[in-house]
Amino acid sequence: MSDAAQPTVAEVRAAAEAVKAAIDRHLAAIENRTGDDDPAVFAAFDDLATAAEAYDELLYDTYDEVTPFEIPTDTLPAYSGPREPNAISLLIRRDYAVTDPQRLLAQAERVSGPAGAGGGGVGAGIGVLFGEYEPDEIAARHKEFGLEEGDSTLWVSAVEPAEPGEWLSAPFDQADPAMVICRFDVSAVFDDEGEEDYAADGATGAGSGGGTAGATTDG
Repeated sequence: MSDAAQPTVAEVRAAAEAVKAAIDRHLAAIENRTGDDDPAVFAAFDDLATAAEAYDELLYDTYDEVTPFEIPTDTLPAYSGPREPNAISLLIRRDYAVTDPQRLLAQAERVSGPAGAGGGGVGAGIGVLFGEYEPDEIAARHKEFGLEEGDSTLWVSAVEPAEPGEWLSAPFDQADPAMVICRFDVSAVFDDEGEEDYAADGATGAGSGGGTAGATTDG
């Protein structure tokens, strides 16, 4: 960067003031939230992230210094779907570690008996549990089933309405990142910053267990 293009001290100071104002707006939005899906909180988070990133860049360009803030960045391409989709699809991945196989087998045996679960090992026990309980219930009770949560993500994608059974033979082959309206991530890596659940651009995320949720949206 040439000397002529260097930010001025006043520009850096203005960016710092913008961050302070964005923090105040973010906190006010949280204090006055109307529910988990309050768009004011989402907008305030996005404004804060934008202001912090701008300040960090100006600070580095002017003083060769950085802030301790790490702003999560979108990993999806720009949304190219319809503004008013007629149908949506949820693409969900949740990772678990099997930390207590005996507990898992015991829970499976309560459902189907030793012959149907424990006799087939951990793999059969997992099949029994996920066949008996909804994924959301397992996520809420994972420790009871001898599991430990890992990362998880949920993508809400715009799709064309499908006929019954149309895509069941290959349910994930048509996942198009450019059609994702919003996404919700939960990971322990966000705990390193000590942040609460965060959201951006009209989406929300809710952490459970060992992580904090991040949400991004396009469109």
